[in-house]
Amino acid sequence: MTRHVLDIDDLTRAELHAVLDRAAELKSGGRLQEDERPLENRTLAMLFEKPSTRTRTSFETGMTRLGGHAIFLGPDDIHLGHGEPIKDTSRALSGYVDAIMARLFDHEDAEDLAAYADVPVINGLTDDAHPCQTLADLLTIRERFGGFEDVSVAWVGDGNNVASSFAIGAAMVDLDLTVATPADYALDESVLDRCEAVGSAPATTTDPDAAIADADVIYTDVWVSMGEEDERDQKLAAFEGFQITADWIGDRELMHCLPAHRGEEVTDGAVEHSNSVVWQQAENRMHAQNGLLTWLLA
Repeated sequence: MTRHVLDIDDLTRAELHAVLDRAAELKSGGRLQEDERPLENRTLAMLFEKPSTRTRTSFETGMTRLGGHAIFLGPDDIHLGHGEPIKDTSRALSGYVDAIMARLFDHEDAEDLAAYADVPVINGLTDDAHPCQTLADLLTIRERFGGFEDVSVAWVGDGNNVASSFAIGAAMVDLDLTVATPADYALDESVLDRCEAVGSAPATTTDPDAAIADADVIYTDVWVSMGEEDERDQKLAAFEGFQITADWIGDRELMHCLPAHRGEEVTDGAVEHSNSVVWQQAENRMHAQNGLLTWLLA
């Protein structure tokens, strides 16, 4: 049966750890030698409705390092769902490539791609979920702390797609997580139910100071996501008091999935803080995705 990864809980607990182990192995090997080409003659189609520096570069470079090939299909190259049904696009691409990565707005479009694909479909981001980012996040925490036991993370900000996938992933590895959001921007109840199904739901609060009190890591993301520009003024007002500053970090570590809106959810001083691990986290997108690609294909 073809396996798809549209969110982090499409993996079992054991499979999640296996992907992280494979990612760490590939990262420790650095640039693979000429005879180490686990995805030789494999092709990844990359479908983009939303642009992204990190998603395109990490997947394309990752496939090259693994001996494979990636094809970029942007909005001007493919009219996903416009002029041709998604199910037709999915079946046609399945005849050409070995896997499909899609970065889309509507999560249902990713589900339609997967329903009709004969090859693995990887969610590179939708409005509901970002499993590849969660893999990179968990890989980073594991590297920084040697595992997940006795590590406490505070998510401070919007209960968005990144937060949702991270909360589920944290539950899968028994990571202690507290989520601080304004009341109107909390994690959806369905996400908390999914956390309970695979582990434990995070503690939730509307007080960021309480969330970070015992935290080893502070994790945040933009308050205004792509496609939400018309809500900008409303969200900036709602998130007053949630900005991460260098003073908040102290001896904690800072994570951010990037791009960062410096001066909004995080200050420049916080991003440049000596305890900021955002660049390690960004690099780990490639290694985590390489672990996932080889787990699915090799």
